[in-house]
Amino acid sequence: MDFGTEFKPLTVEPQEIENLSFDMIAEELGAHDFTPEQFPVVQRIIHASADFELGRSLVFHPEAIAAGIAAIRAGQPVIADVRMVEAGISKPRLAQYGCEVRVHIGDPDVVQEAREIGATRAIMAIRKACREAPGGIYVIGNAPTALLELIRLVREGAVSPGLVIGMPVGFVSAAESKDELRRLDMPYITNIGRKGGSTVVVAALNALSLLAARREA
Repeated sequence: MDFGTEFKPLTVEPQEIENLSFDMIAEELGAHDFTPEQFPVVQRIIHASADFELGRSLVFHPEAIAAGIAAIRAGQPVIADVRMVEAGISKPRLAQYGCEVRVHIGDPDVVQEAREIGATRAIMAIRKACREAPGGIYVIGNAPTALLELIRLVREGAVSPGLVIGMPVGFVSAAESKDELRRLDMPYITNIGRKGGSTVVVAALNALSLLAARREA
């Protein structure tokens, strides 16, 4: 059976592939308003999603990059809304600063409390996280209810996160939760619209941990 001419990739070296991809992203994205500090995060999100529309929709609080790097270097815990987010995070890079990744959505006490009061587990997990890690880095890619609950607690003064990476994907309250996040005067990374998800928020956090390590070098 003849499958035609064999395809040969430009390179098989992982770092070369990534560098070439980032060059292609910068060229295809073209002119933009992101700062030099923000752009590495944008590149890594587009690299993870292959979605330029999503990349262009990103919104950064002016202090987001500096605050995120500071929180990582201070060893603040990282709170993920679901296990899928936790799985993608580069834990060894965070561990050198003492950062622990936590996910509470499956904790027995969270499950029980959610059942008793008729709330989502995502809401109860955020409440638990805010009690235990008020200055943590909150990474929410799936549960709009978790982001809305976090925003409520911030407005009430119950918690002051070091950074919120809030880009839940979906239809019910996803875009609206991000609209509310952009109204807060606190460090955040988010986007406009329904797009987002685990891969996207993981890419943002991993980009920040790389920036934290590079600036120490």
